[in-house]
Amino acid sequence: MTEKEIFALCDKVREAAFSLHRFLRQGHLEKVYENGLAHRLLKAGIHVEQQHALQVRDEDGTVLGDYIADLLVENELIVELKACRTLADEHVAQLLGYLRGCRMEHGLLINFGAPKLQIRKFALSEAK
Repeated sequence: MTEKEIFALCDKVREAAFSLHRFLRQGHLEKVYENGLAHRLLKAGIHVEQQHALQVRDEDGTVLGDYIADLLVENELIVELKACRTLADEHVAQLLGYLRGCRMEHGLLINFGAPKLQIRKFALSEAK
């Protein structure tokens, strides 16, 4: 997927998340938001998988275990969901670790638990 396509995909996920948050507001369990966001993305014709296992690999490619992504969108974008007061540094570190370990480049961190929806986009690239 090109950068332009991935940013367009992120915009669609953001729009669906804003719409869901506007309807449900805060106060639900993370799973409710996961189900709602997956439902809205599927309705929009976007391929999404819930609780998708991704292999975490060491530098040499050795499989260390699995990470279960809240949502994997179009096999290109990891979406990590939270339902807490505010995003914290450990949430960012968690997503960045997942991206690095799973060799994925793009991720969104979305928090439905705050009065205002919080969304942060992250991208890793192989620096040589």
